[in-house]
Amino acid sequence: YFRRVDSDQTWSLMCPCQSPGLSDCWGPKFEALYEKYESEGRFVRQVKARDLWREICRSQIETGTPYMLYKDACNRKSNQQNLGTIKSSNLCTEIVEYTSPDEIAVCNLASVAVNMFVSSDRTTYDFVKLKEVVKVVTRNLNKIIDVNYYPLPEAERSNKRHRPIGIGVQGLADAFILMRMPFDSAEAKKLNIQIFETIYYAALETSCELAAKEGPYETYAGCPVSKGILQYDMWGVTPTDLWNWNALKDQISKHGVRNSLLLAPMPTASTAQILGNNESTEPYTSNIYVRRVLSGEFQVVNHHLLKDLTDRNLWNEVMKNQVMANYGSIQNIPNIPDDLKNI
Repeated sequence: YFRRVDSDQTWSLMCPCQSPGLSDCWGPKFEALYEKYESEGRFVRQVKARDLWREICRSQIETGTPYMLYKDACNRKSNQQNLGTIKSSNLCTEIVEYTSPDEIAVCNLASVAVNMFVSSDRTTYDFVKLKEVVKVVTRNLNKIIDVNYYPLPEAERSNKRHRPIGIGVQGLADAFILMRMPFDSAEAKKLNIQIFETIYYAALETSCELAAKEGPYETYAGCPVSKGILQYDMWGVTPTDLWNWNALKDQISKHGVRNSLLLAPMPTASTAQILGNNESTEPYTSNIYVRRVLSGEFQVVNHHLLKDLTDRNLWNEVMKNQVMANYGSIQNIPNIPDDLKNI
C-alpha cells in the first residue's frame, strides 16, 4: 500500500467474500494474491492511495483513530510466526498474537515502574535490581496462565499452548527526569536501550529456567527463538555489552523457553496512576493537566517540577499562574533555569 502511496497509484478495496484468503497471508504471498484479484477485477472500488492515506491521517488528527499497525512487520518480527498468519492485535496494539477459529488469544500483562531503580542520589541506575524484579514478574505471569479462570475453552487452549506473557513499563519519563536527562538526549536514549535490554534478558533467562524444569511451551518447535533468533536479531540491532547474550542463547538452545511472547509495552493509562508515574514510555506532554475521578476534576501539577521549583524557592502563586498561562509549558518562563527546562 505505501509503495502505491509513494508512487501515487490506485488502491483496490476488496470484499473478503469476493476475494478470500487475503487475511490469511502476508508479504510476497499477499502481494501476489492481491494483484491476482486486481487483474481479475475482483474489487469493489478503486481509489487513489494518497486520497485514502489523507483520510486516515485526518481521522487520526481529529479522533486519534484508527490505530495503525502493519501486518508484514508484525508477522516478520513475531516469535509466533511459526503458528500461522497473525491477523490482529489487542486494543492498545502492544501485543500481537496468533488466533484461529478454535483459539482466542489471551493477554497476560504486568508493568514495571522503571523509575524506582534510580539511585537515591540520582546518579546511577540499578540494572541488577531491575533484573531481579523482572524475573519475579516473569515467574508470576507464567503461573497466572495455569491458575487463571477461563470463561471459554478456546481462550484456555490458546493460553496454555503458547503461554504468552507481556511485560511493559511505566515511569520511563520519570526515570529520565530523576537522572536529569532530557527526554531526547543521547544519555536518555542509552538508558532506554539498556532498561529494555535488561527486561528482555531477565524475561528470557527466567523463561529458559522454567523450560528447563517444565519443558518449553507446546508450540515452541519452529519459532524464531528455537532457531537462536531473538528480537534484536529480527530488527538487525546489536545489543550493548551490559549482558552476556551468547551465554543465554546457549542455554536456550539446550532448554528452550516456557513462553512464546515476553515483552509488551502497554499504555498503563490506569495502573501508572497508582504510583503517580507518567504513562508507559511516554514523555510528559504538559506540566499541568486535568485528572478526572468520580469526585470531580482536579488540576494536577507535574510533581517533579513542583519539587524542583520548591527546592530552589521558585514555587509561589505567581509561578503557578505563569505555568497555567503557558498551558503547562515552562519553556518561555524566564525565571525558570535552563537545566529544568531541558528535562
